[in-house]
Amino acid sequence: MSENNCCCCNKVDPRDQKLQEIIEKYKDTKGALIQVLHEAQEVYGYLPIEVQKKISEGLNVPLSEIYGVVTFYTQFSLNPKGKYKISVCMGTACYVKGAGQILDKFKEILGLEVGECSEDGLFSLEPCRCLGACGLAPVITINEDVYGKLVPDDVEGIIKKYKEQ
Repeated sequence: MSENNCCCCNKVDPRDQKLQEIIEKYKDTKGALIQVLHEAQEVYGYLPIEVQKKISEGLNVPLSEIYGVVTFYTQFSLNPKGKYKISVCMGTACYVKGAGQILDKFKEILGLEVGECSEDGLFSLEPCRCLGACGLAPVITINEDVYGKLVPDDVEGIIKKYKEQ
């Protein structure tokens, strides 16, 4: 069984083929690591260590350097993201107006910690910096949807809306 094969059915993961194409496209381009990481994350949804190892081997870049880049830049993720990416603004205005309690309520109802994805793959939860909507504090986004002037009691209804979609 090849390392690109599924452990249960011996099928090749099409994402691995796409990753190889990305690596081939950039392997001779100096300074292309961040572009490769962006494209790989588009393919997989995140950058697990297995993907980082393949990039390391394909680009001949030390795994430690790749891991350093992935963990330094906030646009990269080591964990899978849910279909609905919940971002709770923790900027000053939102924090002062109760964003911590909003975040705690999401954690409680979804049974998640920050950075985790729900088992059903629906939700992931992250704090973020200022969203630029301070007049609506506290604010969250779920994918492209923005919710403002929230109180903890709003959280259950918001989650329910997305579970029903």
